[in-house]
Amino acid sequence: MQKKENPHSAVREAERSKEIFQSESRIINTADTCETEEDEHYSSASEDYSSSASETQSSPPQTRKDLSAGNIPDAAYMQVSCRKHQLARIQGDYIPLDTSHRARVSQKKACSDTESEDDSDHDTILHFAPKTKNLKQRMAEYVVPKSDGASEDDEIQNMWEEQQLKKAVRLPQGINVDTSLHKSRPMKIKFDPSVSLPPVNLEIVKKRLNTRITSLQDLHRAHQREHEKYTHDVESSKSTIQELERSSNAALNYKFYRSMKTYMESLIDCLNEKLLHINELESAMQMLLQQQAVTRLKHRQEDLKNESAYVQLLSRKNGKSAGDGLADDEKTKQLLEKSEARRTCRRQARESLGKSDHHEGMSSDDELSAAEKTDFQKNKGDILQESKKICEDVHADFCNIRNILLKFQQWRQKFPDTYYDAYISLCLPKLLSPLIRIQLIGWNPLENFIGLNEMPWFRAIEEFTDAKNMPQSKRNDDPDQTILPTIIEKTILPKITGFVEHVWDPLSTSQTVSLVQLCKNIFEEHSLSKNESSKAKEDLVNSIVSRMKKSIEEDVFIPLYPKNAVEDRISPQSKFQERQFWSAVKLLSNILLWDGIILEGTLHELGLGKLLNRYLLLILLNAPPGPDNVEKCNKVVACLPERWFKELKSGSTLPQLANFSQHLLQSAHTLYKNNCSDETRDLILLLVKVNALHVAEDFIEEYKLEHLKSIVGK
Repeated sequence: MQKKENPHSAVREAERSKEIFQSESRIINTADTCETEEDEHYSSASEDYSSSASETQSSPPQTRKDLSAGNIPDAAYMQVSCRKHQLARIQGDYIPLDTSHRARVSQKKACSDTESEDDSDHDTILHFAPKTKNLKQRMAEYVVPKSDGASEDDEIQNMWEEQQLKKAVRLPQGINVDTSLHKSRPMKIKFDPSVSLPPVNLEIVKKRLNTRITSLQDLHRAHQREHEKYTHDVESSKSTIQELERSSNAALNYKFYRSMKTYMESLIDCLNEKLLHINELESAMQMLLQQQAVTRLKHRQEDLKNESAYVQLLSRKNGKSAGDGLADDEKTKQLLEKSEARRTCRRQARESLGKSDHHEGMSSDDELSAAEKTDFQKNKGDILQESKKICEDVHADFCNIRNILLKFQQWRQKFPDTYYDAYISLCLPKLLSPLIRIQLIGWNPLENFIGLNEMPWFRAIEEFTDAKNMPQSKRNDDPDQTILPTIIEKTILPKITGFVEHVWDPLSTSQTVSLVQLCKNIFEEHSLSKNESSKAKEDLVNSIVSRMKKSIEEDVFIPLYPKNAVEDRISPQSKFQERQFWSAVKLLSNILLWDGIILEGTLHELGLGKLLNRYLLLILLNAPPGPDNVEKCNKVVACLPERWFKELKSGSTLPQLANFSQHLLQSAHTLYKNNCSDETRDLILLLVKVNALHVAEDFIEEYKLEHLKSIVGK
């Protein structure tokens, strides 16, 4: 009915179908559809189409006329038409190698679009304008029948995807590409001879070759460095494997650490238990020595006070009343007689030994009585006996320093990393301190000098650190080298400081010499610490200076008497003054023994400023010139360190010795006038020793003493 009403609609529909199929044909033709082998289905379909086409062409024109008139055909005719259209559609999707038949194929394709999709559908529904099928549907119709199942659907899907990929390539026409997506033919580059290339010369080639060589060399060096790195990593890995193999026994390592931990806990518990007893014995020994020192000092001060009072009474104008007063004081007389008896015994002992240059007052006059000495020795022996009982109930591994250090030495040999990570060098000084203090309970640094290197604990620690056999470079880096200096600084120096403050007597030459040797041995041979400023050393030096100041203020006493009393050599006044003078000279000598340990400025102040100029020079100025005065001056100069004067470049002496130099000059004038040439020569020599060269030269020039110029020249 529609076709009858609109006769041009059929024509327009046919033209539109033809345009659609032609556009699809062009899209397919732009893709590379040339294949090396033709499918057999395409050839059969082509033959079927040829036969159907011939039949269609041979159909009578009457049939076409009936269809164009709008007559409805029967079922048989419809089936034949569907079959023809199906074959035409198949032939339309096939792209032949011969491109001359494309127009005919497109026409056949356009004609096939008017058919229905299924034969059964045409039996029930009449489609006047069927929808255009897509490529996938058309491929599914001629590749496999509909009854093949799921495997056939997969093949259809693959075929469709391959066709779509071919469309996406969009190669220009005339280029044949293999249908296999995994194989591509190499493209041949064609050079156009008409195109001109840039000029090439030898320099450009050499430059490019050099650049290439440089880049290759850099790459080679980078590969070499990488190879070296890998080689080093391999060697490091091998060494690590060897170390791990050596220390792979974790059970034994754990057992060792566990035993070491148990040992340390037991050792610390043992030392904590014994520490209270150690402190008690140390305090008892310190109190005993301090009591002995106080007793000696008290005896000396009482003797000095009594003798000074006795001499003062003798110096009064009324000698008779003074004698009556002394006669009534029997106690004072007895004390003076005892002191004189002790001096007589010492004098006889010196004469038996052949010491003739000794002077009264230079020896100690503070001996203890026999009962006091016996009591002191008894108490000291009891304390030492108690100190031996401290570790009687302790195993040797917990009280012997050598055995304790052997444990740590085994640790250091087996596991050095963990040994140093545990900072054992910082723990050992505190751990060994109680055991060292036990050995030092009976040690008195003021008596016979004993070097630290002769003590058992010192030798044990020195063997542990192995300081003698180790090179200097490794010795500085080894933390164990700080163990011995730390023990000396934390344990030995505080003990010496206690002796200096409470026991040391600066007037005792034997105590001072022993103490000076010990301090020099510690400060010079054993470095206390890497840090130059040691707190323990500063405390010791300060205590020494304080004790010497106290001795100058309390122990030095030189009285002045009338000239007629002093000139009498056998008078009590003269003897007492002589003893006090020589006692002060002995103190000056003991103070100046600290040269090199105490600062030079401090010694100048103590020895020269407070002692020489305040006390000794006063006696020298009041004494008449003569051999005795020259001997006293010679003793004073002998106490002065020679190092002080070697550093003086000018011809003048120290400022603190200016008054003493003037006294020597005045005495030389007097003696020269009295024709005492030998004494004068001795005084000039003393001026040269104290570096008062200008004073000596002026004296020689004044008196024309040509034979003494050689002394000044030296």
